[in-house]
Amino acid sequence: MRRFVTAAVFVLPFSLGAQGLPPVAAVARVADSLAQAFIGERGAPSVAIALVRGRDTITMRAWGKADLEEDVAATPRSVYRIGSVTKQFTSSAVMQLVEQGRVKLDDSIGAYLPTLPMAWRVVTVRQLLNHTSGIPSYTGIGPAWVRRWGEEMTPDTLVALTANMPMWFAPGTNWRYDNSGYVVLGMLIEKITGHSWGNDIAERFAKPLGLEDTRDCLATPIVPRRARGYDAAGNGWTNTQYLAMSQPYSAGALCSTVGDLAKWNRALNTGHVVSAASYALMTTPVGAAAPSRYGFGLSRDTIAGRLMIAHGGGINGFASGNAWIPSAELSITVLANSGSAHSDELLKQLARAALGAPLEQPPKVLPLAAANRQRYVGVYALALPNGPRDLTVAEQADNLTAQLEGQSAIPLLYLGNDTFGVGFDRALRFIFTMNGERATKLTLLQGGGRFDGPRK
Repeated sequence: MRRFVTAAVFVLPFSLGAQGLPPVAAVARVADSLAQAFIGERGAPSVAIALVRGRDTITMRAWGKADLEEDVAATPRSVYRIGSVTKQFTSSAVMQLVEQGRVKLDDSIGAYLPTLPMAWRVVTVRQLLNHTSGIPSYTGIGPAWVRRWGEEMTPDTLVALTANMPMWFAPGTNWRYDNSGYVVLGMLIEKITGHSWGNDIAERFAKPLGLEDTRDCLATPIVPRRARGYDAAGNGWTNTQYLAMSQPYSAGALCSTVGDLAKWNRALNTGHVVSAASYALMTTPVGAAAPSRYGFGLSRDTIAGRLMIAHGGGINGFASGNAWIPSAELSITVLANSGSAHSDELLKQLARAALGAPLEQPPKVLPLAAANRQRYVGVYALALPNGPRDLTVAEQADNLTAQLEGQSAIPLLYLGNDTFGVGFDRALRFIFTMNGERATKLTLLQGGGRFDGPRK
């Protein structure tokens, strides 16, 4: 099989100090440049960043507009929806209950919530935490959920959305990201504590840790300095489609600021939220979750050769990234008010800057002659973790596009050697295996995973 590894282009923006890490002022200048480029390239109307290394706050700033209609500039105190970054708060609450002996990780959830659908009751608390439960997620049912975005829903209603659907897989045998599983964890917290999930998070974490702007981000209460969410529309922006914020619940309903999340990162990752044993469980992927590098509400990754504990979030009109690099006591938070923002890419560039690693540059896009495009056109049966799906490569005008079954077509960028990238993710690759002048297989590299698909 023909293989190709792309060669990234790097630049080193500063000299390293005696400790092997660049000076604060130098990193702050690079962060400012990256943020301005992010806004200039229409990553989002605004972005807020907190970059804290040890006890040094490298930068805690915001760029752009938190509210376009009212012309309100973003500040570090602007409050953004953080989407699935919420999950580490929910998982931490569960682990505190485990430490108190009120919940056991390997108990079936039915022992605590006996009214759940029968097939769900055998799932363990551990399997809910690491997305190996097999419970079908309400956010994965497409239009049947989307058309109800405007409705306020109770947790029981969210459960009912998929209660009659078959399990994705037998509990513990596979991994699939699952918002319904985290809804059930919120229900567990409420059952054990007698408090609503939002109030529990406020009393358990926000108040004692001084997270003044971290809260259940419901639509009706007044939230001072609340940023508005947007979606890209042509060369401008449009208000994002309304989502009743009772629906994300314990899987994604919190809002916060970069300052609060910097405090949270230090507290969680230095033993001030859960015990060392609980933290090890939260950050160590095991079993069916190991290939996806997922613990309990946290992912395990590496950057510049260092361990990184991280989680991102995407929700209507907002995208977030939050990470901790233990070896440098480095906290990175990126909050943006666009649903299409690639906050994860910006976060990784900021991490590289703070660690003194070269910044990654986009690969050079090469021309692809019209006569050569037909080499790749076809349908490929891509083997994905949740089952095979067709990916169609088609010629459109003077370009090639790729369209995964059930999704929109995206333009491909030719990088040479039968390899293509995309504009929205520098790491994503489509690599074609050739037999003469015809592609016989497609390999997708995305998010650390490798997925092969023979041509049909």
